[in-house]
Amino acid sequence: MRVIMRRLRAIMAEPSDGQARLDKIVKQIAGLMVAEVCSIYLRRQDGSLELFATEGLNTSAVHNTRLKRGEGLVGRCAELGVPVNEPEASSHPAFSYRPETGEEIYHSLLAVPILRGGALLGVLVVQNRTPKVYSEEDVEVLETTAMVIAEQVVAGAVAGAGAAIAAERTLPTMVQGESISDGIALGHIVLHEPRVVVTNLIADDVEAEQARLETAVQALQSSLDDMLGHEGLARAGEHREVLETYRMFAHDRGWLKRMGDAVKEGLTAEAAVERVQNSMRARMMRQNDPYWRERQRDLDDLSDRLLRVLAGKTGGTAAHSDLPGDTILVARTLGPAELLDYDRAKLRGLIVEDGGSQSHVAIVAKALGIAAIGQAAGVIERVSTGDAAIVDAESGQVHIRPSPEVVNAYSDKVRFRARRQHKYAALRDVAPVTKDGVRIALHINAGLLVDMPHLAESGADGVGLFRTELQFMLSPTLPRLDKQTEVYRAIIAQAGGKPVVFRTLDIGGDKVLPYLRRHGEENPALGWRAVRMSLDRPALFRTQVRAMLRAVGEGELKIMVPMVSTPSEMDAARALIDKEMELARKRGPAPSCVQVGTMLEVPSLLYDLDALMQRVDFVSVGSNDLLQFLFAADRANPLVAKRYDTLSVAALRVLRQIVDAAARHHVPLNLCGEMAGRPLEAMALIGLGFRSLSVSPVSVGPVKTMIMSLDIARLGEHLRALLDSGRGTLRPELEKFAEGDSIEI
Repeated sequence: MRVIMRRLRAIMAEPSDGQARLDKIVKQIAGLMVAEVCSIYLRRQDGSLELFATEGLNTSAVHNTRLKRGEGLVGRCAELGVPVNEPEASSHPAFSYRPETGEEIYHSLLAVPILRGGALLGVLVVQNRTPKVYSEEDVEVLETTAMVIAEQVVAGAVAGAGAAIAAERTLPTMVQGESISDGIALGHIVLHEPRVVVTNLIADDVEAEQARLETAVQALQSSLDDMLGHEGLARAGEHREVLETYRMFAHDRGWLKRMGDAVKEGLTAEAAVERVQNSMRARMMRQNDPYWRERQRDLDDLSDRLLRVLAGKTGGTAAHSDLPGDTILVARTLGPAELLDYDRAKLRGLIVEDGGSQSHVAIVAKALGIAAIGQAAGVIERVSTGDAAIVDAESGQVHIRPSPEVVNAYSDKVRFRARRQHKYAALRDVAPVTKDGVRIALHINAGLLVDMPHLAESGADGVGLFRTELQFMLSPTLPRLDKQTEVYRAIIAQAGGKPVVFRTLDIGGDKVLPYLRRHGEENPALGWRAVRMSLDRPALFRTQVRAMLRAVGEGELKIMVPMVSTPSEMDAARALIDKEMELARKRGPAPSCVQVGTMLEVPSLLYDLDALMQRVDFVSVGSNDLLQFLFAADRANPLVAKRYDTLSVAALRVLRQIVDAAARHHVPLNLCGEMAGRPLEAMALIGLGFRSLSVSPVSVGPVKTMIMSLDIARLGEHLRALLDSGRGTLRPELEKFAEGDSIEI
């Protein structure tokens, strides 16, 4: 390898042009690897691959042979971004025969992608007449050479390729994701964790590079040890198991040896990290096991951290840097606390590769009113800091480096939204009353103190759901009684006399507290969470209830218990609340009234509704969980989330059953799931008999507008007929009814 590095260094130092350098590189690699063919294909703007240099194929094919996107084994290497190692290439189903190259006489083929900063620039290929499987050493030689070629291309040293590849980074592109917080934002990209681009590949002093690598690895390992020793992460639990696995990778001898060997072969420390990262990523991507895909993410993150240590960029995220006033933040993953670190005045939009609509960061993004998109696969590899971008969180699309026409179109769309929001703002003090005189109660969902100004801004009737667990999730340690009391008191004060329904801790499933020990569960969404945890740990539950009682003083308090699956659980929870009420009366002053209700989100309660209604002061339907459990389809899983419709006959019949039971027992009923915030679905809920809805603050205006254009009597009669005779989804019929009745949806 050192011989190859010396030869490559000599070629790069020559005054010749880029094409001549590529010609010399393929000649050198063919000779040193004893290969009869070495070829370089570079990617063009249209995604095709053009033969730019070869040793062994017909020279007349250079610049005349082009492979379409994904064509042949070379195209397969480019599309997958992994090496292709075939002993009998011409027999492979993906082989593409090009007679002008003369390659039909060669059997074995090894192709590696030419990558720079995650972007594909081309493919480097060697071939032999003798069938053979190339060794790992051969793969590493080719990957190292590919890194050198990438520098030549990016630097614009290759005539006819530099401009094309450079243009690739300036071309408009679109990434499809999932809307996690409504809105539209125009701005410029800021990477949450700035990328380190390796530019210096060949070492001047191998021993110095070895020392730099060893020092950086020690610093990385030390930082992970410090992280695990942090007070908030010291206790055992699932979070600690993840971090321990992460630390295990950082101490993995195989990983460290591969990087050390790469430096010994003549690479800089940074180039060694990147080469090993690319090589291990290629191996893991060939695995179908999701476990190895997850480990690949760990390895990528670990390698990126090590590159930042080597580059001296250990200042953490971009939160404390000089942000542009129209920041579009891009991250692979992002926690809610990390999002709150950013200056809200400068943050226009958010794009995350992994987060879904039910993720914690989505909840905070909604609270902050930030347009946000999740599940945006591959977005980090397609952007650079400073790129213009548009976040369309209505359609889930991210437009990167948009054309002037797209910018103009979205500018008009933003102005239209502003006019529409102005219209909704004008309705703030107007009661949501239907055309036939029925008053509908409209509340907002909240979970943070920053949510509370939306109550007055929207003109909502109160807070129908306050998610108390967010305070616990954002705290590094378990919030003490006085801290909880302080927060609840502030929420009540901000409500300005309007009612607030406090939901007790809904921890478990995807909501993990780093300071609470958790047991491994194969299906945590159906495991030890919410009221189940509260009843098993009554001290935690009673402390929270005590804080609420103290915060409300002599006023009224509404407490809602989540994830109840049997009436007996409601009895047990109520008994604990009653004990705290007795203590509160002894201490004085005590609340004048405490109402205890439940979230109805577990289907088992549908068969025990009468018993449940006799035990509660109110019920709030959590349609998100109720419907995903009803259809056995995880709403956070993009593969199955859209396999059912909230407006299907089955879902609406279940909801009508709940309405009828609440009416029989004169129990106030609310619905606080996401479907209440969509005007068409809200219309259906009102038609079923719901008279109270709790929605995100941004949905109050659209839902109120729909209500004011609605005639409930006509809708109720029409919906009953549809439910009695229909099957499947009723969405088309309800849309047709809304259009015919001029209902604004």
